[in-house]
Amino acid sequence: MMKSTDFDSLNLPEAAPDDLRIGSYIQAKDEDQKITILGFASDAGVKLNNGRPGAAIAPNLIRSAFYRMTPDPAVWKSYTALLATAHDAGTIDANSANLEAAQQELGKNVAALLQKGQFPIILGGGHETSYGHFLGYVDSNRPVSIINWDAHADVRELKDGKGHSGSPFRQALEHESGLCKSYIVGGLKRQSISKAHLDYLKEKIPSHRAAYYFKGELSKRIIGNIYDRAEGDVMVTMDMDALSQSVAPGVSAPNPDGIPLPLWLHAAYCAGISPKVTSFDLVELNPKFDIDGHTTRIAALTLWHFFKGLTLRAKKASS
Repeated sequence: MMKSTDFDSLNLPEAAPDDLRIGSYIQAKDEDQKITILGFASDAGVKLNNGRPGAAIAPNLIRSAFYRMTPDPAVWKSYTALLATAHDAGTIDANSANLEAAQQELGKNVAALLQKGQFPIILGGGHETSYGHFLGYVDSNRPVSIINWDAHADVRELKDGKGHSGSPFRQALEHESGLCKSYIVGGLKRQSISKAHLDYLKEKIPSHRAAYYFKGELSKRIIGNIYDRAEGDVMVTMDMDALSQSVAPGVSAPNPDGIPLPLWLHAAYCAGISPKVTSFDLVELNPKFDIDGHTTRIAALTLWHFFKGLTLRAKKASS
């Protein structure tokens, strides 16, 4: 089900030598790279969760918008050096088979990358992407803490025994492996989370396995502290519906009052710069409901800030 990325199909402009873009540095082949970008083209879980389908077409649109951006000129040498270690491995066509099989395939790919010491970056897809992402830690028998930036807790019960876009973190917390050591969600909306789901998180807190922050409680300091306090390896997931609909109209579940864009981008930057973070996913972009590609460009900008954080992490590690 894995399809390699056809760079020609992304319609990237031919960059002039004095105006090179991010796509000029990303490698189409894996030559012992340090970072691997994977797509997960799925909205099956969104449909099961009664959301708006369309997220399955997001991965290549995010790639195209991100690869058109320029590296940060303030840290150009370091940024481009990092990009040169990145490999685009293509996309898992998760809608061509059952969701569970696709999540298991994603998990096997993530596990292989983790075992090689590479950093996986996964472009969704619905938030069911994150359960496949977590399975990579299961397949590599590696404990992990999860940080989720989201308007929803996504700890809903399964439907007829099937996982979906609203259940990935209940599935991770209850996985028989016990490898999900903690779950933190930031950006919750009081009008978007039921008491039952909040009670589920509260029940986990005494064992230090779950914590949550409402959107109004977030600040740059709090966001930084969340990363600082996380223990062990950390996988980060960012759900585009955490942003306000005025900023990000093209999402699976629109939100009238989300995380302010500067705080969202700071959360992405902090994920990049934190040495604890070992993988990252970006989910729930729904291009079918976007306006002039606006939300797609916000998703790409999120990746840009994440890569800037990675750049400064690598720079610190080498100094």
